[in-house]
Amino acid sequence: MEKKRDDDDKVEEQNQHGMRRPKGGLLTMPFIFGNEICEKLAVVGFHANMISYLTTQLHLPLTKAANTLTNFSGTSSLTPLLGAFLADSFAGRFWTITLASIIYQIGMTLLTISAILPSLRPPQCHGEQVCQEANAGQLSVLYVALLLAALGCGGIRPCVVAFGADQFDESDPKQTTKTWNYFNWYYFCMGASVLVAVTVLVYIQDNVGWGLGLGIPTVAMFFSVIAFVGGYTLYRHMDPAGSPFTRLVQVTVAAFRKRKLSMVSDSSLLYHNDEIDAPISLGGKLVHTKHMRFLDKAAIVTEQDNLKPGQAPNPWRLSTVHRVEELKSVIRMVPIGAAGILLITAYAQQGTFSLQQAKTMDRHLTESFQIPAGSMSVFTTVSMLLTIVFYDRVFVRFARRFTGLDRGITFLHRMGIGFIVSILATLVAGFVEIKRKRVAMAHGLVDKGHSVVPVSVFWLIPQYGLHGIAEAFMSIGHLEFFYDQAPESMRSTAMAMFWMAISIGNYVSTLLVTLVHRFSAGPNGQNWLPDNNLNRGKLEYFYWLITGLQVVNLLYYVWCAKIYTFKPVQVHDSKEEGDAPVSKEMELSNKVLMMP
Repeated sequence: MEKKRDDDDKVEEQNQHGMRRPKGGLLTMPFIFGNEICEKLAVVGFHANMISYLTTQLHLPLTKAANTLTNFSGTSSLTPLLGAFLADSFAGRFWTITLASIIYQIGMTLLTISAILPSLRPPQCHGEQVCQEANAGQLSVLYVALLLAALGCGGIRPCVVAFGADQFDESDPKQTTKTWNYFNWYYFCMGASVLVAVTVLVYIQDNVGWGLGLGIPTVAMFFSVIAFVGGYTLYRHMDPAGSPFTRLVQVTVAAFRKRKLSMVSDSSLLYHNDEIDAPISLGGKLVHTKHMRFLDKAAIVTEQDNLKPGQAPNPWRLSTVHRVEELKSVIRMVPIGAAGILLITAYAQQGTFSLQQAKTMDRHLTESFQIPAGSMSVFTTVSMLLTIVFYDRVFVRFARRFTGLDRGITFLHRMGIGFIVSILATLVAGFVEIKRKRVAMAHGLVDKGHSVVPVSVFWLIPQYGLHGIAEAFMSIGHLEFFYDQAPESMRSTAMAMFWMAISIGNYVSTLLVTLVHRFSAGPNGQNWLPDNNLNRGKLEYFYWLITGLQVVNLLYYVWCAKIYTFKPVQVHDSKEEGDAPVSKEMELSNKVLMMP
């Protein structure tokens, strides 16, 4: 929940020449993007090659290592709910990001120490020697470090996106950057940091050492915290005004208490109070919708409410229409948001089984240089970055001619395209695995799981590239959807919902891998997902299982998108004193413009 600080703080400051400079805007982007880039550099720098660290340094079995990886990703994407609650309710976005960055820094430092000190890792093994798995004490250090990193992610991820969007005042003609454009370039910067992580850092980890490979992003994170805090005076700040979760519960309780009341015939008879809604409706009031009418009963005024002029009602008994519509908006968002879960489940395999495929394939570029397996995701990142540039500079301009929308197509259409491309990615991955195993069989390598199969690793490029295209469409569209359709007082929470979908997707991956590994087990150690020898597995069946689930998910999404109702907002245009009212064109047709 947000409200603006005093006018001097939110709008402008005096510089040394006496000129007034608006706060926020493009000037703040280096500080905000710098923090996110370093956070992503630290996460991906470990995550991209984590499966190798867990299997070669800590000697964990493949399925246990894969589940550790997806559990960490899931937890890192679930903690944003806590960060969003703190930001929207108490601390505000700036201080939440700052505190979370410090916690993250501590976690990364501990992780780096664990990679440097030999006592925190099991002894190395060579050749066919049986490797000793990391003991409980060594794993506990790893898990504590990952937990601190996950908590840090929880404060940074939901807040940094919304905090960046806060810096652009759409009512100011000098700050014309559109939200959708900001999201594109936010994701581009994040992708650029991923590109550095999966190339430079992964190479250092594989060829120089894990201490330096983790130490570099740890130092980078330290400087990013300094830089972010250093931009404090430049930012536009939004203060919290109470817990949005409390408001949602209050509406629910009030509606339940009045469940036996008959609905009023005219929605204008429902309770409105512009004064108490002012701090949470700076961008416009939500107007009444006819959906979920049982919640409207929370806004019916009765004698028991003891409503007195000039006195705020008991929010546990009576809610305004705006607050009722906040809850409706959140409920309407859930089915669309949930559709993104399976895409993340499919995407998660790049860091687990796709990486294991790469490790068994010929990765040589020259006779003396080969691509680290963990760097294969560079093709996903490059594909995503190129797609974002193409989308922003070419596709949007072309689509505008047909749709008339400033953003080219709606975020719902953008997400749908991403779902289709993701289906193609896992479908192709299954056929590539068949190709890899056929070559292994032809060369008598089926029982030699650690031998290199003489087939180029570049056969994996299509599946990696398609995942990048899917992410550029679906993930950014998902991000736009949550930010645009969430009540304005819950935008940090909306970003947390975005990350929660990612979290659940990773946990679904863990569950799916566990179930498939358990129920596909056969005699003589046969398994779709074997721990030690992919050549004896049926990884293509696993990819096609995910493909089938995604097809069902696409049908579900199309149905949800078809019945979805956009949030209706009633907007008062801002104007300078003495000026005539100026009409502001709304990008979404569902938004209602009311002239003052």
